Amino acid sequence: MKNAHTIATFDRERSELRGASIFLRDNVVEAIDDAGAPARTADATIDCSRMVLLPGLVNTHHHFYQTLTRSVPGTQDVKLFDWLQTLYPMWGRFTPEAIRVSTQIAIAELLLSGCTTSMDHTYIWPNGARVDDQIEVAREMGFRFHASRGSMSLGRSKGGLPPDDVVEDEADILKDTQRVIETYHDPKPLAMTRIVVAPCSPFSVTPDLMRESIALARSAGVHSHTHLAETLDEENYCLEHFGCRPVELAEKLGWVGNDVWHAHMVHASAEECVRLGATRTGIAYCASSNMRLGSGIAPILALRSANARVGLGVDGSASNDSSSLIDEVRHAMLLQRVSAGIPDALTARDSLELATRGGAEVLGRDDIGSLEPGKAADIAGWSVDSLELSGAAVHDAVASLVFCRPQRADLVIVNGKERVRNGELVNFDLQAAVNKANQIAASLAR
Repeated sequence: MKNAHTIATFDRERSELRGASIFLRDNVVEAIDDAGAPARTADATIDCSRMVLLPGLVNTHHHFYQTLTRSVPGTQDVKLFDWLQTLYPMWGRFTPEAIRVSTQIAIAELLLSGCTTSMDHTYIWPNGARVDDQIEVAREMGFRFHASRGSMSLGRSKGGLPPDDVVEDEADILKDTQRVIETYHDPKPLAMTRIVVAPCSPFSVTPDLMRESIALARSAGVHSHTHLAETLDEENYCLEHFGCRPVELAEKLGWVGNDVWHAHMVHASAEECVRLGATRTGIAYCASSNMRLGSGIAPILALRSANARVGLGVDGSASNDSSSLIDEVRHAMLLQRVSAGIPDALTARDSLELATRGGAEVLGRDDIGSLEPGKAADIAGWSVDSLELSGAAVHDAVASLVFCRPQRADLVIVNGKERVRNGELVNFDLQAAVNKANQIAASLAR
């Protein structure tokens, strides 16, 4: 990758280079050569003289399956609990094919937005659908994937929010979670597939399942994830059913630490932020979804100050309603400025760091998230000659990616292989996937 216009490495010093080149060997960054360094012999060369290059972006919270239920009437202008109750019946009609196609759509959108690694939190598995279906698709598309064996066990008849027909038996959940970990989890550096244990939320699983899940995860050496402190309705539910706020509930159940991360964390007090930081608990900041559902603004500045691990998440495609991580970077920055009332509360580079190095830390990885020798060959590039960056990249190519909202990455490399070239997916029939997604979405609506 020769003579890049700009390389933003997002190493610890946030080093940025002009005219430099990145030398890849197989699936690893072997060297980054300054401008003027002797040319290396390579099997293939990509001219990056008109590109700004970043580490591949890292998405820490998503619901791939929701790409088939975007903008559904009855969900567009309501809060989370009403939104969920409208969508649960539709999600209960998903099939293995629906899971596969929705995964294709989500990964395609993520790749085109410069994202090379994502977790997914699917917690509903109807009609024979399995996490295996998602893993197969991610492997076919060459995408680095943290797949969660999500779950719901607390149906409406027992005081939960979801209908009884979309929840599972807890013994079955734990048994299948063990199977998925043993079958697919790869703990080695540069792994393309890792497994996450992910019961859904305080209002859809029991405390017993939370305890058993975190115990299983720790015995297997995998990380754990759930929703927490997303809305005031959730807070009221926890106070009514458990006599404490969501963060305290998580602490009582053992759901804090450097092997745990929570989605949202909108309603955490200043003192709770300090406690979360002290345990190095991770947070997936989902600005667009929180705005869309009117949930509030997460206290990201306080969480970062307290030393919590913080990354970005696009959240579900039915509450965003997109899977564009580069767009999420902009929203994350702007919302923190609104919350703090000052324009430098979160800079463009701060927000990009959340989407790169920060996301890697949240997922528990030290092999992605920055461009440095020995790290994964996961790279995203944007042309400085695009319409969106015109009049901007000449001043600050890196910041322009956040302020100017480029629609697509021009180049995306995952694990050393091109997955996006000239703004188009490589070796993937996107239109066929879109057509099938629309067909399934229409059947779900009927």
